[in-house]
Amino acid sequence: QVQLVESGGGLVQPGGSLRLSCAVSGTMFRIYAMGWYRQVSGKQREVVATISSAGNTNYVDFVKGRFTISRDNAKTTVYLQMNSLKPEDTAVYYCNAVGTDWGNWGQGTQVTVSS
Repeated sequence: QVQLVESGGGLVQPGGSLRLSCAVSGTMFRIYAMGWYRQVSGKQREVVATISSAGNTNYVDFVKGRFTISRDNAKTTVYLQMNSLKPEDTAVYYCNAVGTDWGNWGQGTQVTVSS
């Protein structure tokens, strides 16, 4: 079974930065497109950034220019560098494959942006 372990969240002031990590095990990580998703309490989970197996990236409009997704296939880890954070970025952040259903999610990592 694929396991996903997110980390790096926390409390940060508006304008601050965080770097999220997601360690993936139990699968051939390098062949999968990966994404970072977020879920605000009471709302549906939404994708914020994706990276293909070849390293091509895409972002939703509200994070473009602020967030950067990357991956390290040797470490089977995907990252999300989050800069210029806003209160509306507050959510639980998850990683998972894109276009493939691994059947489970990690515990997520809470990001809270507040002064």
